[in-house]
Amino acid sequence: MWQTLYEELKDRNFIVIAVAMDSRADAARPWIEQAAPTYPALIDRDHRVSELYNMVNVPQAVWIDEEGRIVRPAENAGAFEAFRSLNFETMTVPEDKAATAVNAKTTYVAAVRDWVLTGSASAHAFDADQARAHTQAPSAETAQAHCHFRLGQHLLRQDRAGEGNEQLAEASRLHPTSWNIWRQAAEVNDMGLAAGPEFWARVNALGDDYYYPPVDMAGMPPPKTDE
Repeated sequence: MWQTLYEELKDRNFIVIAVAMDSRADAARPWIEQAAPTYPALIDRDHRVSELYNMVNVPQAVWIDEEGRIVRPAENAGAFEAFRSLNFETMTVPEDKAATAVNAKTTYVAAVRDWVLTGSASAHAFDADQARAHTQAPSAETAQAHCHFRLGQHLLRQDRAGEGNEQLAEASRLHPTSWNIWRQAAEVNDMGLAAGPEFWARVNALGDDYYYPPVDMAGMPPPKTDE
């Protein structure tokens, strides 16, 4: 998706920078190498991008214009929660949910394209006040969580697994809505994904809360209260 869009718009001063939020470089690298993107693809082992832009899950995106201004703060990059309706016997999701997921992704990509082609005139581009209103300032607990996370990563690299994992657990406790932090201490499957029983138990514990909060964009799936 992003490779196709980049190839289409790269001559319009558009670039994609993909960042894997994974402290285990060996888990992210095979996926990057298989995709073979021609735009920069980085691995942020210390989650500095998450900390700077308040990213709590993947995929998320931030739109930044040629002047370095944040046009749209961190938001779900066309993701939808269809996977929460997964039938584990058939390993399929209901057709309506699957269709909504496809539409959400298509809508988001079309919005990026429109912004690249029309700039600040795009209906999807926030002005400074709108961007500020959509930005969530980190709490003291969130800032402290990132400190614990970074310390935990340092300890793990020093082969001090017990202490490192304690720091990761504390980071996740302080910032429970960050799936990016939680995944780093979670068990991974053969594909390097934190998608086992522990993941599903945590997803199910959300209840009516969102895994992917709605995006404030015309054409995107509405909040549950409006469905």
